[in-house]
This record gives sequence, C-alpha cells and structure tokens, in this order.
Amino acid sequence: MSTTQHLNVNAPKSFSTVAISALALGSAAFVLAGVANAAPAGPGSVDQTVSQLQTDGYQVFVNKVGTAPLSNCTTSAVRPGQTYSRTDSGAPGAQDDLVTTVTDKTVYVDVAC
Repeated sequence: MSTTQHLNVNAPKSFSTVAISALALGSAAFVLAGVANAAPAGPGSVDQTVSQLQTDGYQVFVNKVGTAPLSNCTTSAVRPGQTYSRTDSGAPGAQDDLVTTVTDKTVYVDVAC
C-alpha cells in the first residue's frame, strides 16, 4: 500500500474525530451562555438566585464573604462551573446521528454580606 493510499484510509477517522470535538466544544459554549442567561440580573436575594438556578438544573455552590446571616447577603456574581456531557448515538431516537446530552452542570454563586 502506498503512503497516499494509507493517508486516504485514515481520513474518515480524522474527520470523525474533528467533528465530534467540534460538536462537544460547541455544546459547551452553548451551556456556558445559558448560565449567564439563567441567573437573575443585578444584586438580589441569594435564596431567589439559588432557587432559580436549581430550577434550571444547576448544582449550586455558594461562596460567602462576610459574617452576616445568608438572609442578609446579596448575590454579587454567578460564575459557570463544570458541565459534564456525553456525545454518542445511544440516545433514544438518535439513529445514526451523534447527540450530546448534558448529564450534570454546576454554577458558583458569590455572595456578599
């Protein structure tokens, strides 16, 4: 087998790897954009912010600065955390298509008291 033929045989594998990587990166960017849209705008009640994010499916971690009770604190920032996903054709209805499924997503809520 010549070198040219060998490279052509591997081209579909390389293309598939690049396509899967691009799909995974694109879905991660989409999820991170969703964190910014999911959080209430401006300073607000910590309970309200945490509840809204949990309703949207996030696992929420609160970072508190200050000694006041949490009920007296305000939300100062919402930062994206790790998003876990899988890309495969095993999803119901996927047939031969690759489907990315988010399995878990986290977010960090910074509060000031």
